[in-house]
Amino acid sequence: MPNHNYKKMANTIISTILITLLALLFLFPLVWMLVSSMKPEAAIYKDIGGIKAFLPSFDIGSWGTAYRELLSRFNVFIYLLNSIFYGLSVTIGSIIVNSLAGYGFSKFRFRGRKMLFGLLLALLVIPGETIIIQKFQVVRSMGILNTPLAVIFPSLAAPFYIYMFKNFFDAISDDIIESAQLEGASMFTIYWRIMLPMAKPAIATVGTLSFISSWNDYIWPLMVLTDSNRFPLQVAITNINNTQPVYMNQVMAILTISTIPLIIVYVFFQKYLVQGMGASGTGEK
Repeated sequence: MPNHNYKKMANTIISTILITLLALLFLFPLVWMLVSSMKPEAAIYKDIGGIKAFLPSFDIGSWGTAYRELLSRFNVFIYLLNSIFYGLSVTIGSIIVNSLAGYGFSKFRFRGRKMLFGLLLALLVIPGETIIIQKFQVVRSMGILNTPLAVIFPSLAAPFYIYMFKNFFDAISDDIIESAQLEGASMFTIYWRIMLPMAKPAIATVGTLSFISSWNDYIWPLMVLTDSNRFPLQVAITNINNTQPVYMNQVMAILTISTIPLIIVYVFFQKYLVQGMGASGTGEK
């Protein structure tokens, strides 16, 4: 029995060490990015070969210099607000659109439902880049190029999100719907007041993934937007990185600014994200 306890303790210690080392491996680039944004330009290149590369400047007063210079050169707040607006719009719209589609596939019986759902699942294997030209042509025919709608509309529906909502709704008994119908509730009322509140893990998962996807999107906004005042942060980063003179500490500063919202979203919704992804294949809540 003591040998078993020692073996269990040894396995725990080894696993903890390996996980810590793996975490540090992923954290090194983030730490370097953050501390580089808190250094003078020359110090970044001077310290790049040693441990000082992961330490900020010892002059605390210079920590915010790169950020002040960055904000004085570029309209970072406009780009940041654009990204927040696009991200929130895509998140809310994606939850509504995909949950409605998942609700329809789960609780409505109509001819061709299985075949249509099969085609939807087949779309999961098609890379989004292969239809980006067709998406652009649709957006152009709608006359919404160079508007926020061109960025938001094509990102609302996604086969995986529909599949996820359908699985959650499948786990909800049809008896609940029948009882609500006997009370005079319409199908939309049942969806809005009963089904949707019961799918909170799916809502959190789809909302988080939609926001992250919208925040990180670069190619699509670059294609459909020409007015620089409507650029999201990711597109603006490229412009900042190509505007002479280029200062490495300012580049690290703008990258830090773009990363902070993603970290905040993940920290607050990590629990629901893991729960939702874990249950997406079973329909369990």
